[in-house]
Amino acid sequence: MPVVVLVRPQLGENIGKAARAMLNFGLTELRMVSPRDGWPNPAAGPAASGADIVLEKAQVFETTADAVADCAHVYATTVRKRGVTKPVVTPEEASREIIQQEGRSAILFGPERSGLETDDVALARTILTVPINPDFSSLNLAQAVILCAYEWSRHQHLVQPTQEDALPPAPQDELDGLVAHLEKLLEPRNYFFPAARADATRRTLRGILTKPGWNHLEVRTLRGILTTLGKAPRTPDT
Repeated sequence: MPVVVLVRPQLGENIGKAARAMLNFGLTELRMVSPRDGWPNPAAGPAASGADIVLEKAQVFETTADAVADCAHVYATTVRKRGVTKPVVTPEEASREIIQQEGRSAILFGPERSGLETDDVALARTILTVPINPDFSSLNLAQAVILCAYEWSRHQHLVQPTQEDALPPAPQDELDGLVAHLEKLLEPRNYFFPAARADATRRTLRGILTKPGWNHLEVRTLRGILTTLGKAPRTPDT
């Protein structure tokens, strides 16, 4: 889990909004370097909208170097290289690296008005730049934090609220049963004619049925439909 480092943040409201953005996507470790109005800041709490755990655990350091002293991988968010030659990655690329590499990672965010200074960027091993409209590249602090936090969360497989009840795909034997059931119904109707194309047709059919990733309830429902279709039509009562 990366550490979020706010370097010389100015407004308590922005610190709170950044904390809210962090917790939205599972980040909880916030560090600050010399916040302009000191810490704690009474304006941060209301702006955090309940992300109190992030603010309560926040640490304050005098220098950026102190804030990242225990981190093996430091990313500096900036739209400019500021004369420093370093690898440049997007938030998506950075998140992949953070997941894979050993050691702690930190992402630096600069002051709202001016961004990171050259000395701050120099401490980083990598520059993190958000692809953005070159004619209007202004992001506020919370927006920058949420973009990076979101990309990190995508690789942590956080549960989407609408997918909490989603079932896993059905096991292979259930899917095989569905395929065999459908083939059994199709064979008497010469669906696999001509014989020379039968194997290719069966593979295509299997591919179609495999692609959706049916869960076991869906497979069972489809089997019920096929069973019903395979029965002789019922004669209406007269």
